[in-house]
Amino acid sequence: MKTRTNQGWCSGWGLAVLFCVTAAAQEIEIRRELLWQPGTARPVPITLTGFEGEVAAVLRFDLEVAGFQIVGPDAAQYELRGNRTGTRLQGTLVDRVSQAALFARAYSGASLRQQAHALADDVVLAVTGRPGIAQTRIAFKVESGGTSEIYVSDYDGHGARPVTRDRSLVAAPCWVPGRPVLYYTSYKSGSPDILRHDLTTGQRQVVAAHPGLNTSAAISPDGQRMAMILSKDGAPELYVARADGRDLKRLTFSREDESSPTWSPDGRWIGFATRQAGRRMLARISPGGGELQRIGTAGVANPSEPDWSPDGKWIAFTAQMGGFEICVVPAEGGAATVLVSGEDPSWAPNSRTLIFTRRQGDRRVLSLLDVATRQVKDVARVSGNSSQPSWAR
Repeated sequence: MKTRTNQGWCSGWGLAVLFCVTAAAQEIEIRRELLWQPGTARPVPITLTGFEGEVAAVLRFDLEVAGFQIVGPDAAQYELRGNRTGTRLQGTLVDRVSQAALFARAYSGASLRQQAHALADDVVLAVTGRPGIAQTRIAFKVESGGTSEIYVSDYDGHGARPVTRDRSLVAAPCWVPGRPVLYYTSYKSGSPDILRHDLTTGQRQVVAAHPGLNTSAAISPDGQRMAMILSKDGAPELYVARADGRDLKRLTFSREDESSPTWSPDGRWIGFATRQAGRRMLARISPGGGELQRIGTAGVANPSEPDWSPDGKWIAFTAQMGGFEICVVPAEGGAATVLVSGEDPSWAPNSRTLIFTRRQGDRRVLSLLDVATRQVKDVARVSGNSSQPSWAR
């Protein structure tokens, strides 16, 4: 039996690979599994022909991040053929089992790097039925020389540029959904305040400057509300307000520290890390207030830094168990899956890829994780230590 590509069938995260042998010849068959567990999918084998230099490197990086494996022609289910004519890139995707051409397109009007990203995204969409992420952006913190700044770059770390040049301390950048606007904590005034920064105009404004700590801003999916951690009443507690900081409301009264708020995609819940009787756990609470509900993370200890996936199905978080581990758990709680060593996880718009901080000796670098296959790729580095990534959605 041969399984043809069907763009409408695969609505889950990964593609499981099933190798089968027929009497006539050896062929590779891709079976699309709708139900799977994180970290269990096999990479999708694809071969690249006709690409060279930067274009070939970009395609390889993008596709491996998306859960593909670059292989030779005899082992491939898909073949991506292409060529470059001047500043124009052409690509054709073929299913080697059915011999069907899935698309043939030309790309122009941008840098070759951008064209290669666009081609990779088209491959991901054709094979998985989900949009690619190769043309998205990230924000992150860079520490160097005793100070730190906010940077923005392409998702793979290329084109990095500083957003702040304050020679102070910053923390916890967060994107406004669908807009080129960041919130972050800055010590520019001498105290930890939350700033709103419009990347288009460069305009900055303080939205939270209460006595004590103002940090970990998280903007609601509709962009209208802000969850944050304030210590103005003593211990760090969870608060919610309008996006401009008005109409402040305290949500937790635990007498222990809260941290890392994250919104559910429907805006009905705010997830966060908390402590009860000295034990760290994940919980959620309505932005209107009420009782907090625990989110179980069976199998791991000391969960923190939760981030809700855009499709609402998963929560990624950091577990501290001797070292720091990136984990995922169903959004309603349950058995957690440990994926890779690291911290600071942030979901991509596709609800499949994570960016996180990885310790490399005495340095901290950013890496990308395909949750389905556990494939990891480091992003391009800037001078200093990079951490606290946030993915634009």
